[in-house]
Amino acid sequence: MSEQLNVGFIGNPNCGKTTLFNAYTGAKLKVANWPGVTVEKKEGAFKYHEHSFKLVDLPGIYSLTSYTMEEKLSRQYIMEGEVDVIVDIADASSLERNLYLTLQLIELGKPVILALNMMDIVEERGMEIDLHRLPEMLGIPVIPVSARRRTGLDILMHTVAHHKSKIQQCVLEHHHDKAEGVTKGMHQHQHHHEYVMVYDDVIEDKIDELIQIVRGNFEHVENPRWVALKLLEQDEEIIKKYPGNYNGIIDRSYENDIINQKYDFIEEVIEEVVVNKAKMQESTDRADKILTNRFLGVPVFLGIMAVVFFLTFTVGDFLKIGFEYGINAFSDNLLKLLVKLSASDLVISLVIDGVVAGVGGILTFLPNIFILFLALAILEDSGYMARVAYVMDGLMGKLGLSGRAFIPMLLGFGCTVPAIMASRALEDKKDRFRTILITPFMSCSARLPIYVLFSQLFFGKHAMLAAYSMYVLGLFVAIFVAMAMRLFTKKKEIHTLLIELPEYKTPNIRTIFIYVWDKVKDYLTKAGTTIFVASVVVWFIMNFNETGLTTNMGDSFGASIGKIMVPVLKPAGLGFWQVVLSLISGLAAKEVVVSSFSVLFHVSNINSRAGQDILVNALAVEGFSAINAYALMIFCLLYTPCVATLAAIKRELHSFKWSLFAVCFQLFVAWTVTTMFYQIAQIITKC
Repeated sequence: MSEQLNVGFIGNPNCGKTTLFNAYTGAKLKVANWPGVTVEKKEGAFKYHEHSFKLVDLPGIYSLTSYTMEEKLSRQYIMEGEVDVIVDIADASSLERNLYLTLQLIELGKPVILALNMMDIVEERGMEIDLHRLPEMLGIPVIPVSARRRTGLDILMHTVAHHKSKIQQCVLEHHHDKAEGVTKGMHQHQHHHEYVMVYDDVIEDKIDELIQIVRGNFEHVENPRWVALKLLEQDEEIIKKYPGNYNGIIDRSYENDIINQKYDFIEEVIEEVVVNKAKMQESTDRADKILTNRFLGVPVFLGIMAVVFFLTFTVGDFLKIGFEYGINAFSDNLLKLLVKLSASDLVISLVIDGVVAGVGGILTFLPNIFILFLALAILEDSGYMARVAYVMDGLMGKLGLSGRAFIPMLLGFGCTVPAIMASRALEDKKDRFRTILITPFMSCSARLPIYVLFSQLFFGKHAMLAAYSMYVLGLFVAIFVAMAMRLFTKKKEIHTLLIELPEYKTPNIRTIFIYVWDKVKDYLTKAGTTIFVASVVVWFIMNFNETGLTTNMGDSFGASIGKIMVPVLKPAGLGFWQVVLSLISGLAAKEVVVSSFSVLFHVSNINSRAGQDILVNALAVEGFSAINAYALMIFCLLYTPCVATLAAIKRELHSFKWSLFAVCFQLFVAWTVTTMFYQIAQIITKC
């Protein structure tokens, strides 16, 4: 058995890197943070024939320029010599955008293998890539793979195993005219035969001079050419590591010159190796004229989301009929079984009014959740979601935030936890804090059951609009809060958003299935754990007091807890102890707000027509109207997120004080906005 090979997987975001990583490692992977920082790394081990591999899935990055935390850590990990072979995963369908990172990796002087992923998409689009010419121009092995179809995986690992310590594996053939040096100015070396990326004579002359100085001042420099390039780019980390007298050589930063010349070479590569690319680009450009238009982009996004919610309600409500029937049948049969077994009234109440009412009520919303995630998965896999972030870039800049800040906010429509974690991509700490503060205002999927239930209960045929308004309101509140925070922040330079806009593609069924199944599985897991426990706890505090079992909920522990906060929430239209108790339980998971109502009002299937009628009548007795319902939806939208999100905020901010501030701030915003709405609505209805 040979020694273990350490293989670093690196590539642009959305290149299929993690899918390829999972295809090799399966469930045998380890997820942890880098020491001392909050950027995650994934490690996995497996064997291929007589070889043993340790794979490290590095963060998705666009370059090694070392601006963001991800770029710094990826570069540091590769440069410290822990990696034997670098596998650069590139999206073959967007090769031009991916090759910039490839050229940077080659210049590091490490063994690099280019894995062209998504070759199946290239074929579907009628494009072709010359797999003989590309290795000649890059000087490294190029292996076509498809992580989704699991093709080319063995060949890639075979190449990795046999190319350790081979920095330049192929003969370079750039086909440059030998007389080119005469026309552009003579140079002392024929660098086109030595290096993949060759710059103009001005930069090459400076590189040669810097190499001599670096070699003279520092022993055992592994790659003096790369050090010279970084010195010309005025890379702060390299300047500190290799100080010296470079006067007369480095008169300014040559970073832009180096970037531009890299892209000139990439354009040359693409022209030689990619066939039928222009046709696909034209169709993408036609679509982007509308979808990324500075005036139409935002209205189109809002319109698409409106369609998503129309489908969530119409199709979701159609599918939930079967769930209602199943849960009702299960509840009735379970009740008969418990009676037949002579179970006590207490046990029957716990099982039927507690567990079945709480968990079963949540499960009836599964069709709505399924449709929402299905729509989001299609939008994501088609390439549209990246355009939304691009469209919002200008607006975020006016709010004093980096254009990157909208990416976490966009993720917040799915789940707030990964959205908070995505704030790591922001370079500025103040930007990260402000983004973390406003991202929970994006309405996550856990709030959808609340919107569906109360909009259907009180707004009839306008239910979809009522629910959709929550998502729009959350976006506007986030924008307003960001504007307010900008007033207390000194004006500073805003970094423009750099994001890949992939070509549009037909969504892959397998990718969508995996995405939706993961979300549905998380929802079912939450129903069987968090919501189950919360339902039992709510049932207990609603049926017991200091004297023991009570038949009057008004005298229970729950009622006593809720009544304490009634005066505080009364101005917001939420002055009902049942509502207060539901909101408190909602800190465990927002879906628990719905299950709490099921337990509190003894509704076994809260999402059925019969269950909704029971709940509406019970709420009417308490004086709870449509205005109160909308106020409750607003408060649930804006108030403190679930405990999982709070843990993520604490982990990202590294401060209990600022995490507590975030909690209090969100409570304050929720109370303020809800109170304003309720008081104004009361005045209007009385006029």
